[in-house]
Amino acid sequence: QVQLVESGGGLVQPGGSLRLSCAASGSIFSINLMGWFRRAPGKQRELVAGITGDGNINYSDSVKCRFTISRDNAKNTVFLQMNGLKPEDTAVYYCIADVQVFSYSTATYRYWGQGTQVTVSS
Repeated sequence: QVQLVESGGGLVQPGGSLRLSCAASGSIFSINLMGWFRRAPGKQRELVAGITGDGNINYSDSVKCRFTISRDNAKNTVFLQMNGLKPEDTAVYYCIADVQVFSYSTATYRYWGQGTQVTVSS
């Protein structure tokens, strides 16, 4: 099994910053995509940002130029630096990892973190 443990959420004022972290552990041969989804109240789940093992990055249009995703492959950890936070960024943020569990199979499995609340409010 694979576990994803998130940290770094909280309450911040508009214009402030937060840094989310997510560490993967367990039966991991390699990790392809790591990233962050979010779900705001009354809205559909949204992909915020993703980063592949070789560093290709994708952002949602709503967070471009404000959020930065990065990863430490040696520690199976992904980060999300969130700057210029807005009230509309308020959501539960979920980490994901597409994990290749076995060396003899290229199949990957998507694992989810438990979610961390980010609230942007004055």
